[in-house]
Amino acid sequence: MATFLYKLGRLAFRRRHFVALIWVALLTLAGVGAASAPAAGTTSFSIPGTEAQKAFDLLEQRFPGMSADGATARVVFKAPDGEKMTDAAHKATVEKTVKELSDGSEVASVADPFQAKAVSEDGTIAYASVSYKVSGMELEDSSREALEDAAEGARDAGLTVEIGGDALQTTPETGATEVIGIAVAAVVLVITFGSLISAGMPLLTALIGVGIGVSAITALASTLDLGSTTSTLAMMIGLAVGIDYALFIVSRYRAELAEGRAREEAAGRAVGTAGSAVVFAGLTVVIALVGLSVVNIPMLTKMGVAAAGTVAIAVLIALTLIPALLGYAGRKVRPAGEKGKLLGGGRAKSAEKAAKPNMGTRWASFVVRRPVAVLLLGVIGLGAAAVPVSSLELGLGDDGSQPTSTTQRRAYDLLSEGFGAGFNGPLMVVVDAKGSEDPQAVFSDVGDEIKSLKNVVTVTPATPNEAGDTATITVIPDAKPSSVATEDLVHAIRDKGTDIKADTDADILVTGSTAMNIDVSQKLNDALVPYLVLVVGLAFLLLIVVFRSILVPLKAALGFLLSVMAALGAVVAVFQWGWFADLLGVEETGPVMSMMPIFMVGVVFGLAMDYEVFLVTRMREAYVHGETPGQAVVTGFRHGARVVTAAAVIMMAVFAGFIGSSESMVKMIGFGLAIAVFFDAFVVRMAIVPAVLALLGKKAWWLPKWLDRALPNVDVEGEGLRAHDDDADRELARA
Repeated sequence: MATFLYKLGRLAFRRRHFVALIWVALLTLAGVGAASAPAAGTTSFSIPGTEAQKAFDLLEQRFPGMSADGATARVVFKAPDGEKMTDAAHKATVEKTVKELSDGSEVASVADPFQAKAVSEDGTIAYASVSYKVSGMELEDSSREALEDAAEGARDAGLTVEIGGDALQTTPETGATEVIGIAVAAVVLVITFGSLISAGMPLLTALIGVGIGVSAITALASTLDLGSTTSTLAMMIGLAVGIDYALFIVSRYRAELAEGRAREEAAGRAVGTAGSAVVFAGLTVVIALVGLSVVNIPMLTKMGVAAAGTVAIAVLIALTLIPALLGYAGRKVRPAGEKGKLLGGGRAKSAEKAAKPNMGTRWASFVVRRPVAVLLLGVIGLGAAAVPVSSLELGLGDDGSQPTSTTQRRAYDLLSEGFGAGFNGPLMVVVDAKGSEDPQAVFSDVGDEIKSLKNVVTVTPATPNEAGDTATITVIPDAKPSSVATEDLVHAIRDKGTDIKADTDADILVTGSTAMNIDVSQKLNDALVPYLVLVVGLAFLLLIVVFRSILVPLKAALGFLLSVMAALGAVVAVFQWGWFADLLGVEETGPVMSMMPIFMVGVVFGLAMDYEVFLVTRMREAYVHGETPGQAVVTGFRHGARVVTAAAVIMMAVFAGFIGSSESMVKMIGFGLAIAVFFDAFVVRMAIVPAVLALLGKKAWWLPKWLDRALPNVDVEGEGLRAHDDDADRELARA
């Protein structure tokens, strides 16, 4: 592989005009496609195989005019202190508001609070339910404006009015911190390279890669039913790996220049050696992201595949566009150790300063001398950070997890105040009595059975369809949607349904957003172990091929488990316990998002293997070329520690930039990935890995002979390029 990539790097360097033209054309094509594509609707959140999804599908069949996937809004009214909503003036205001809401072309129905008995017992709070013909993301701006204008009119009349539901759903904003993250990355690159030109290349290529990836996602969003979070994730990961991959190749190019090689030759060797590491690092990320499809949640699969596509683009750009840009830059990219004029270039280094070991060398030498102490300190530290995982609670966000500054959250709180905490998470029980002799009796019996359960506040009478063989029953729990009591109630209703089916042959299904959230959490928990086995197993085999070792990939996988558990512990401490919540802008604590553990496992594993590949391939290269195991560790750090450190800081900065998002899911993902990179890069890869390698010695690189013969030789260390050098030297000697 090293020889092929070496030739590719030299070709891209020579044919830089052609290579640059191809990438500009791809960026233009993707941009035009995104600009001309129809607006994407909301992502259809389906969970195949779950009871909640089966009930939803049954409703689509038996209640065709129900518009089950249409947007909804609850306009909540509260009377001033000492007054009631039933007062004539307030009643007239509400009726006027309901009339205004009914005029919209996309409105399917509006329920008057006084006719629907949607007034609290004390008479101070009421709500009007609005149903739309289209989903929340498909609503026209005029419909949202009409909804807000109607609410504003009621406010002017003296009522407190808030709007809940998904009708006001909009694309999440990431905030200014995303730009700050990119700015931090730029500063780190300038410090690392000591040159503005060298620092600009990784940023430029990463932005081009993300531009192509996100534009392609936007262009296909409507066709493939991709939501806004899909492009946000692709941008987050694409920026991080795009900068890192380019950083490693540019750094290796400068190192090759420092050894006296011609620029085209240096570009070829940089792509042949560092580029090989980029390919395998990218493969591990792609495997981890595409592997999310085993969970069988379409939204998660689409997010993973889209992000994996952006990573693949980042790899291709690093292998082709970076050497092309190096060709354009010429002498403006200086050898390692030299700085540009703006940063003090041209100053002669003293011999003593030039010979002084860098920080990476000093740290590696310390670890090699004290491996046991470093190993214990690292493992104990990560273990302590992982302790909060023992109290991990999972759930999916609703309006109750929104910031208190939003009208959705204030509407949620008003409904809880007026109708009870469980009112925001009603359960819909679907009774399929098509095979029963007396469907009406079954509907009545089911309602009575549910009323007898604990934690039930209200059970509405059954509402049958036109055929009279299927009915819906709304159940209001006593506790809030994300509580354990509500989850127990869902399971209790389903247990009752099993008994009723045995007696009447009728199916009892529980659905609604609360039941859907419970089913998602269960499905994700069930899929976590198979996913770990698949992804870690495939990456383990890939790393055996890369490192030609059994223990090094095993150590890499165990180190990853330490870092991901510590990162999950930090997420629990911040988003569930509330530690440093104000500092990070977390306005509401609560259960951790259900998909967070499996999502972090996928993404963090891929990113963790990036640093493993980049750092350890340098050690492997030194060992293969004759150094002792201890010397190889020090050599790997001398050449790679500075660059890996810069890469980790950049990735942390990019991920941390998304903490400013208005979407709680994006905020949590940004924080989780940033802290995971910190733990993995600076504790696992920089401390635990060299300590373990120092303790193992030559055993670290052991591989059974039969397996060595069976494995393909991918030559990540560039041994084939050394043979190429020897051939060139012999040719010169003959001449």
